[in-house]
Amino acid sequence: MTENLYITSSCSIVNNLVIKNSKVLFENKGTDPQAFLVSAYQHFAVNYPRFYKMDNLGKLGWLAAEILLDNSFDKTMYQPENTGLVLANKSSSLDTDIKYYETVKTIASPALFVYTLPNIVMGEICIRHNFKGENDFFIFESFNARFIQQYVSYLFTTGALEACICGWVEIIDNEYQASLYLVEKKGNGNTILFTEENIYHIYQITHG
Repeated sequence: MTENLYITSSCSIVNNLVIKNSKVLFENKGTDPQAFLVSAYQHFAVNYPRFYKMDNLGKLGWLAAEILLDNSFDKTMYQPENTGLVLANKSSSLDTDIKYYETVKTIASPALFVYTLPNIVMGEICIRHNFKGENDFFIFESFNARFIQQYVSYLFTTGALEACICGWVEIIDNEYQASLYLVEKKGNGNTILFTEENIYHIYQITHG
């Protein structure tokens, strides 16, 4: 029997909403994903010029992680090697792959080619927050709360991680959703148990 793990923060970005710990922090209806993500970035007054160079998958995951950790994570409690990421989606990097393929017809865009791997978004998050531990990106047909719960719990049980960002980061055309969870061994005021049911509940209530 393993010890309890806790979701100490959650963040969802979907349907032109940014939601943290079940509270809507930002809304901008009537905008496409690119415009919405930029408007959200500007709303939260983040100073990270590299954001504008990212593809939409990178922007979505990076912004969700930024809001997830803001005022919710004390990185001084952990060694960088004990902090990690476990993310998943359905479409891999297809949203950017299609855009890159279109540029190949004329002059291939190196700026887009950089983002033709789904795990690049993890690199962007790790660079920003100095996460140096286990990081994995999985592709599933649909959101798989059971796998996320079991895999992340295994990483804690084996001692590979002491803190983890995990969840779903998906974007294709105008459909997108990020649903991220910060998992730790100790709880706080926003704590809920890291269970399959709780993971899926947070995902489902914000699903478009």
